[in-house]
Formats: sequence, C-alpha cells, structure tokens
Amino acid sequence: MSVHALRAVIVRDLRALAREVEAYPDDETLWRAMPGVANAGGTLALHITGNLRHFLGSQLGGGAYVRDREAEFARRNMSRKELVAQVHAAIAEAERTFDRLVDSQLAGLFPDRVAGRSLNADVFLVHLVAHLGYHLGQIDYHRRMTTSEGRTVDAMSIPELPEPM
Repeated sequence: MSVHALRAVIVRDLRALAREVEAYPDDETLWRAMPGVANAGGTLALHITGNLRHFLGSQLGGGAYVRDREAEFARRNMSRKELVAQVHAAIAEAERTFDRLVDSQLAGLFPDRVAGRSLNADVFLVHLVAHLGYHLGQIDYHRRMTTSEGRTVDAMSIPELPEPM
C-alpha cells in the first residue's frame, strides 16, 4: 500500500460523497429517517467528514480540526450546500495530509491510539478507506430509498483513479 494509492481512493470516494449529497432532491430528504435504517444520509455524511478530518487532517496531518462525534449523529437540517462544503474541507485536509506523507511513514505507528489501541498507520488508513466505502454505500441506498430513484452517481468511478505514474 502506498500513500499515492490511499490518496487516490479516499479523494475519489469523498468526491463521490459530494455527488451523493448533491443528488438528493432537497435538504429535507437528506435527513429523512427510514424504518429499519439507523442513520439518514446527512448523518452519515457528517460522520464520514468528521471521521476523516479528525484522523487524517488533525491526528496524522497536524491540522486544527476538533471533532465533535456526538454532533455528527445529533445534528439535523444542515443544507446540502453546507454539507458539500464540509466534504470539500475533508478533501482539502486529506490532500494536505497526503502531500506531507511518504510511504515509509505507513510502516510506523499511527500517531495516536485508536479505541485504546496502538495501530500501524497503514492498517489504520486501510480501515479508514473501508469505513468510508461502507458508509458511502449506505448513503447511496438511503438516497435511493427516500427518492425511489435508482440512478447512480458513479461512486466507484475507475476513470477518477489516476493513471500510472
């Protein structure tokens, strides 16, 4: 695993997150609760951006973002425009962090303990990729259920991945 590969997938998936949020027809639908579904699309988008801004931007990249995890799950009625701005902030922080990282750092420890455990940076970053993909898929299904619209936002876009260097 390389810094280049991690950056490519995380940035691609965050761009897909912005497209998912924009694909909701209105702000209300983004926050609509569905039977049997724990979190609305807006909640999951806030959680993804808070998670990555905290772990990538602040802990690994030394940024100033301060996470409020409880608010990620409690906040409602943020506009799609505001939420997309949060996604773009997460992209900028991820890019800034990956610009500073070198592959050899991935073999070391992640700078802070996570859930009380020390983890290698590469293992935890792969976890963050999987976490992002998991919730991105949930948002896609939430959007399709709340709108009855089956169109895709091409979240797993191969053309968005970089060509070989």
